[in-house]
Amino acid sequence: METKRLTQRSMVFVLAGGRGSRLRELTDRRVKPAVPFGGKSRIIDFALSNAVNSGIRKMAIATQYKAHSLIRHLQRGWTFFRAERNEFLDILPASQRTGTEAWYAGTADAVTQNIDIVDSYGVDYIIILAGDHIYKMDYEIMLREHVENNADVTVGCLTVPRMEATAFGVMATDAEGRITSFLEKPADPPATPEDPDMALASMGIYVFKWSFLRDLLEKDALDTNSSHDFGNDLIPEIVKNGKAMAHRYDKSCVRADGAPVYWKDVGTVDAFWEAHIDLTTFTPDLNLWDRDWPIWTYSESVPPAKFIHDERDRRGMAISSMVSGGCIISGTEVRNSCLFTNVHTNSYAVLDHAVVLPNVVINRRARLRQVVIDSGVIIPEGLVVGEDPVEDAKWFRVTERGTTLITQDMLDARDASA
Repeated sequence: METKRLTQRSMVFVLAGGRGSRLRELTDRRVKPAVPFGGKSRIIDFALSNAVNSGIRKMAIATQYKAHSLIRHLQRGWTFFRAERNEFLDILPASQRTGTEAWYAGTADAVTQNIDIVDSYGVDYIIILAGDHIYKMDYEIMLREHVENNADVTVGCLTVPRMEATAFGVMATDAEGRITSFLEKPADPPATPEDPDMALASMGIYVFKWSFLRDLLEKDALDTNSSHDFGNDLIPEIVKNGKAMAHRYDKSCVRADGAPVYWKDVGTVDAFWEAHIDLTTFTPDLNLWDRDWPIWTYSESVPPAKFIHDERDRRGMAISSMVSGGCIISGTEVRNSCLFTNVHTNSYAVLDHAVVLPNVVINRRARLRQVVIDSGVIIPEGLVVGEDPVEDAKWFRVTERGTTLITQDMLDARDASA
């Protein structure tokens, strides 16, 4: 009973304003949390679904960079909350609410500028989330642990190989899980108490009692030397002068028995491509088919996928692939690929290890291997990508690991030079 009361007395505050520039042209027109993922969802759907599935139905989403597609997605897919049941999903653009002329200056400032709105929720606890990671987590377990430990802050953390932790905020803890130091992107990350080769990396998930965080934010806002950021400023301050506890993700990761712990930052083109190709394997580590912990999203009303033509060299087929609704696979060979909603392909084309975002048209005889195709792209007849990296790099974005990103602007520039 107490666990249920805790979630009812809690809210999530999702930080969804970052551009995600390492995704290159995929974030030219949209913020990273709004980037499509998994055939029909958006990246932000994972954090929001975790909250709903955990029993939390009060949410605020702070937006900033190119937020239109994100806001439109939230308005279309996340409007099932009912205010008369004390449920909310508020979208909080940077709007100079505190009388300054500044955008959100940092992750903590995004909350500071909306203190009055958080106050209106009447909650005891607040969970700060990043809106740009792929994972399935029961926040209720972390919340309960925070209360039982009487902590000032509880920080969600991943156990990762020590030298892979240099890109994260990293914690050193004692044997009881109390954080003794918090370092942003250290060159020599501290090890876990039990394994010198592993480290605890921050997931960007923080649990606070709201009254405590409110006071801390107001104090931080007056500090001209602060960057107003949780990882750089607030968490180290609590580690030094309060009680900061680490919550290990493997305690609250939602997964099948025996399955590995799954968490992905799909912040690069290669990571984005790899995460989708992983979904096409026989038993993917990320289970999107779990009816007990679904990923909620906006679902367009589209017809089922259709496969047509059954001739030699002109057979509509998909092997080890995910094909979403509204797709028409017309005489195309699709292998180890993920096709989002409303992708139309034409005869004699081949897709191999391709991630194709919504509303793409692939014309005849195109051959595309190890590609990410942005939404709305029209692939011209006979285009070959993935066989000559030098030629591909003249027109498209080719990563160091050989993944090619294709956008309509790139194709238009290619056509203009012809």
